[in-house]
Amino acid sequence: MEFLFILMGLLMIGMVIVPMLRRRRGGKEAMAGARRVSDPGEYGFLPVERLDVRLPGPDEELVATLAEVASSQDWRPVSRLLAHTDATSELRWQRVQTLAGAAVHELAINPGQGGVWLRTWRVEAPKDPGGAAVHAEFLVRQALRDSGSEDFTMILEEARTVCGEAALLAPGDPVPYLVELGIARGLGYRQADFEELWAKIRDRAPAHMGAHLAALHYWCGKWHGSKELADAFAQQAAAGAPDKSLLPALPLFAVFEHLPEANLVQGLYRSVVVTRAIEGAQYALLHAPADHPVAPHVRHLLVWFLVRAERYAEAIVQLRLVDGHVGAVPWSYGPDPAELYASYRATAVAGWEGAGGTPATLPQ
Repeated sequence: MEFLFILMGLLMIGMVIVPMLRRRRGGKEAMAGARRVSDPGEYGFLPVERLDVRLPGPDEELVATLAEVASSQDWRPVSRLLAHTDATSELRWQRVQTLAGAAVHELAINPGQGGVWLRTWRVEAPKDPGGAAVHAEFLVRQALRDSGSEDFTMILEEARTVCGEAALLAPGDPVPYLVELGIARGLGYRQADFEELWAKIRDRAPAHMGAHLAALHYWCGKWHGSKELADAFAQQAAAGAPDKSLLPALPLFAVFEHLPEANLVQGLYRSVVVTRAIEGAQYALLHAPADHPVAPHVRHLLVWFLVRAERYAEAIVQLRLVDGHVGAVPWSYGPDPAELYASYRATAVAGWEGAGGTPATLPQ
């Protein structure tokens, strides 16, 4: 009997020490990997201070325009850029979002003076549909920055009025209605009213990935829907996706929006649900045009899931395609998007090297 007690004691000690040693070994491997990537250039990655937090991927034309406007506060370069961007393209929606975000940022760091180019644009060219669209998105972002503000509803109502102006100025442009999706979330549209708005978008751009991403938020549990409604919306869009569409990646975003805050399920990121969502995103990226404006958004979220699933080689494939830009979910949800992204990048490389990989053997 005494021998049995001793044996049980040894087993209990082993149950504590072995996992501890494994964690310590894993931690050492991760730290070693992080040290080995202290020079990101070894892997072709940019240092943290050079990561662009404004955009999810490259848009040299937009970056040059932003630089020109920031230095001159002249709205005309922005107007020309949007005028020459296809109204029905996903690129136009992305540019409107970035321009509005730039104006919000300028105003935040320089109250009263920042973003004066947008105000001047609206005064001097009130019939410019691009100016109206950017102004509406600017107002939505201003309101959502502080949903508890006394002016929250008033600002969103003003944004809705400007959306109506933008829609009248460019009847075939889906962007004013995409902007209104944010207003619908903030003002709590009834589902029937939201469906009516969504029908207008589908009439103009039925396979618009950016529109689906914006609409998904309404159906999420944190806004006016539920996990079940969001999943149903995402799955329906993915199932009806046309060829070369990114819509098969939508379920991955639905999964992300409803992850438990405290993960008590072992292997959650290797579960059937998550694995299928990852595969859907990979399929979409494989078949969609390489230069699809929303592809970087999918790649960034895919990196997050692949790292958490410890699928490091696959994560590095995606990292090499997006590195340099971090203006996307999930990094944008954090206080320091560049640092958050860089930590996941370091973890992916540490995991890759921990399995025997080197910069020379990186997956292509």
